Amino acid sequence: MMGEHSSKQYDHDLEAIRSKVLLMGGMVETQFLDAMTCFRIGNIERAERVMREDDAVNQLEVQLDDQCSHLIVRRQPAANDLRTIMATIKVITDLERIGDEATKIARTAKSLHSRGAVTVNHYEMVRTIATATSDMLHDALDAFARNDHNQALQLIAQDAVIDHEFRSIMRNLITFMMEDPRTISAALDTMWVAKAIERIGDHAKNIAEYVIYVVEGRDIRHSKPALTATGAVPETKED
Repeated sequence: MMGEHSSKQYDHDLEAIRSKVLLMGGMVETQFLDAMTCFRIGNIERAERVMREDDAVNQLEVQLDDQCSHLIVRRQPAANDLRTIMATIKVITDLERIGDEATKIARTAKSLHSRGAVTVNHYEMVRTIATATSDMLHDALDAFARNDHNQALQLIAQDAVIDHEFRSIMRNLITFMMEDPRTISAALDTMWVAKAIERIGDHAKNIAEYVIYVVEGRDIRHSKPALTATGAVPETKED
């Protein structure tokens, strides 16, 4: 009976942590969307709000890290459960860094519009990559919420598309700066924003990789699994 009670309490504590992680995910998702709105229309007040909200995200990271540490100490989870907690800690870190990148975008947007330096169609340059990254982040959080490793595998493949789009943006902006030096200031700001968006895509991919780690027990970081049409990784034969 004691073991059953302990197991139920562990499940309750872990679910409470996961709920807060998803709350944190919703916060950084909103930060990113608001930051991109600031970059598009130049709403300086909203940009400042995005930057202030980063403090709340940081505080939630500290709280969740503390709760995860206490859960490990109190419950002494077995291997599978410990894997879940460790992956959750890593997800928390990636979410905090997404908040940091969203804050960079808001800060850049505020600076760009304050200077009146909009000499290139800066938002259109990054619109496609921003939309793709926003969708990827949303789907990564959904995969985490449902422990959907198939969805997570599909997301990992999407990161290569975002990386390709980022390189294309860099080439176009360099061309603008070479052809018209008046665009240099705004083009550099747009580069910083594009890089921040690309980094958010990387963090979303990391979250997807942690979902696979939890569900399948496989650490696929720094590897390039071959995806099938359904997103599954083909089994390899052992010698």
